[in-house]
Amino acid sequence: MITLEVLASPGCHICRVFEEFWHSIEKDWPNVSFQKFDITEDKGQEMAQKYMILASPGIVINGELWASGGFDKEKFIVKLKELS
Repeated sequence: MITLEVLASPGCHICRVFEEFWHSIEKDWPNVSFQKFDITEDKGQEMAQKYMILASPGIVINGELWASGGFDKEKFIVKLKELS
């Protein structure tokens, strides 16, 4: 099982783009557990501090910060394939 955690902030355009992208491909990745956290909530604040996320979205895969402030769709899929 791969864990995918996303730290988002309200009104963040890139956060919304990533979430829409994920939902468009998630059916191909049944082995991925997805959770989204909001920076304005306690759990989101804890996540930002734990992973030193300074820009949203913060994308954490299997407990490691993979990207912050943006993402590359192709590199994201390559990473999921590596872990699968």
